[in-house]
Amino acid sequence: MGEALLSRLVARGIYRPDAVLVSDPLPQRRNFLQGKYGIRTTGDNCEAAGAAEVVLLAIKPQIFDTVAVQLQEAGALGRQTLVVSILAGVPLSRLEAALAGQPIVRAMPNTPATVGAGMTAIAPGTDATSEHLERAKTIFAAVGEVVEVPESLMDAVTGLSGSGPAFVAVLVEALADGGVKAGLPRAIAAQLAVQTVLGTAQLLRAEELHPAQLKDRVTSPGGTTIAGVVELERQGFRSAAISAVYAAYLRSQELGRSS
Repeated sequence: MGEALLSRLVARGIYRPDAVLVSDPLPQRRNFLQGKYGIRTTGDNCEAAGAAEVVLLAIKPQIFDTVAVQLQEAGALGRQTLVVSILAGVPLSRLEAALAGQPIVRAMPNTPATVGAGMTAIAPGTDATSEHLERAKTIFAAVGEVVEVPESLMDAVTGLSGSGPAFVAVLVEALADGGVKAGLPRAIAAQLAVQTVLGTAQLLRAEELHPAQLKDRVTSPGGTTIAGVVELERQGFRSAAISAVYAAYLRSQELGRSS
């Protein structure tokens, strides 16, 4: 996710390559990023944070405490340095306890951000100003759409847009399998399924339709589509989708309490 943000921010000119300093412990990774994006790299977290206006934390949650102690002991963060965290399951309370006094924005992007079609929810911390929030929105707008939510809704965001790409992938796979069962070659069935889901999402957005309106457009009396919709209802498809989002939401809550 860190590289997805980096690539889009540089490609769209939001940050010049020479204005970006990435810290990574692996020399080969630093060499790769420097060669591909023309940015500067370092193996020292404190050096990376020292002169930064924005510090993006894109690290494993389990090493957050170690990194936070490094930054605090070295006094690496300026008083108005914005810290943006994409650490899953690490709440603002923990971030702010470890980085006392820093303006912090917590963000939850999803995997389509890697192709610039992501959905990111952000929640500001106690010391984040409207200017900090706008800066964070600019960063994540480079990889898709951004919404601001109270942190209390971050687990719900995780259940829907964070876990949702996996649910959609299961849907696409199931549609393709249905096509194969009906006699289509696997490659063609997969192409049809992917484009159908993509095109439907684009149509819903372009015409600002409620999903039920689009469903009604396609379901002619006594036709093939209504037969399929009836089968979806009989099999509990709608309830299964709702339950999947809610189960992911509950699990996100559990992980947050144990972090």
